[in-house]
Amino acid sequence: MESTKQLWGSRFSKSLDKKTNDFNSSLSFDCVLYKYDILGSIAHTKMLFEQNIISNEEKEKIINALNQILNEINEGKIQFDFEYEDIHTFIEKLLVDKIGDTGKKVHTARSRNDQVALDIRLYLKDEIRNIQKLLINLIKTLISMQDDNLETLMPGYTHLQRAQATTLSHHLGAYVEMFKRDKKRLDDTYSRVNILPLGACALCGTPHNIDRYKTAGYLGFDDICLNSMDAVSDRDFIIETLSSISLIMTHISRMAEEIIIWSSFEFKFVELDDSYSTGSSIMPQKKNPDIMELLRGKTGRIYGSLINILTVMKGLPLAYNKDMQEDKEPLFDSINTIKNSLFILPLVIKTMKINKDNMFNALKQGFIDATDIADYLVKKNLPFRDAHKVSGSIVSYCIKENKTISNLTTDEFKMFSPLFEDDIYEAIDFKNSINAKKVIGSPSIEAMKKVIEINKNWLKDNEV
Repeated sequence: MESTKQLWGSRFSKSLDKKTNDFNSSLSFDCVLYKYDILGSIAHTKMLFEQNIISNEEKEKIINALNQILNEINEGKIQFDFEYEDIHTFIEKLLVDKIGDTGKKVHTARSRNDQVALDIRLYLKDEIRNIQKLLINLIKTLISMQDDNLETLMPGYTHLQRAQATTLSHHLGAYVEMFKRDKKRLDDTYSRVNILPLGACALCGTPHNIDRYKTAGYLGFDDICLNSMDAVSDRDFIIETLSSISLIMTHISRMAEEIIIWSSFEFKFVELDDSYSTGSSIMPQKKNPDIMELLRGKTGRIYGSLINILTVMKGLPLAYNKDMQEDKEPLFDSINTIKNSLFILPLVIKTMKINKDNMFNALKQGFIDATDIADYLVKKNLPFRDAHKVSGSIVSYCIKENKTISNLTTDEFKMFSPLFEDDIYEAIDFKNSINAKKVIGSPSIEAMKKVIEINKNWLKDNEV
């Protein structure tokens, strides 16, 4: 292997062993950073000229050549040579091939240590915004479904046991709030990604009269890293991004799990569209929620990436260490996984059939109206603890007599408290029960319309 394929070869009398080079090289995966590497070099070149470190002629030659390289890679005219150590080495070699020794000046006042930190930050700035766009689309899909299901009654659950009557609109609203938090969390993450490391060089800065704020301005960074050692050794911004992505996947996985349960024959609350379901090679009747199961499964993959990088970073001394090359593959994989997941989930949920009758019929079993009985008695001035005891006794009676609460006569109700009147039946009507809960955040139509309007306005303020 030619020594020119490493930037550091002059110190060594032997070429790197072929298998060792393959083990050492990152180009096979960091090649995805080529655009950001070139854009960073263009900004750095502009700054070098502004600071009188290179001439205008040299600046023009370098920038023109870098733009040519970017276009040629985009058009497939340049193929990556994986014998090169990394994307920085490869791009610099292409530049020198085009314009000769002038191309070597681009590395003035720069190291691959701060260069790679810059490339990843530029990459993440774009990808965080891409993820947020997908989140916004998912939230819009859910809000649209909420609008359509304000009166779709269903059981709410705790411990996966039927608990109280709610609506599908209210249930979906919980996920709207989760994904809103995810979007805002990424905003916060973005603010710490959007800091320029370039100019830190290897670890101790440079004697050349560079202007890091100019470079930051060219690349759209809000600020610069204030310590050169931290600039090249920090990967908190990757860990934080993966942490934010992991929480998104947690929420996706919870929703996927519910859809899996709801699509089962035991529930039959929803039926997935054929376009997003699979079958069995041996059981012809099967319609499997494989896409939802994959979303649930890919959550563990992203968690693993987060733990991977936390483990890599936990014992590293300052400043840069080669261990940090292990940050890229799990990061790139996680970014692709979360984008694919956020793309497919809205397609599945907006095409699934809602079995409203089955949702409503599920309310009739499980004594969901027991809490409404307690609330009814409280309004009659009975302390809640006593009302709870009366309601529990009624449930016990119904189980023994194989009855539902709504089928009890007024006389039967009076066996447990003289406070019961004929108006008990209005109180335990599921629709009345839901719409009596007018406090903001509750499932009544009145409260839900207010929240949906709030969230539609939130969407206007959070377009990406």
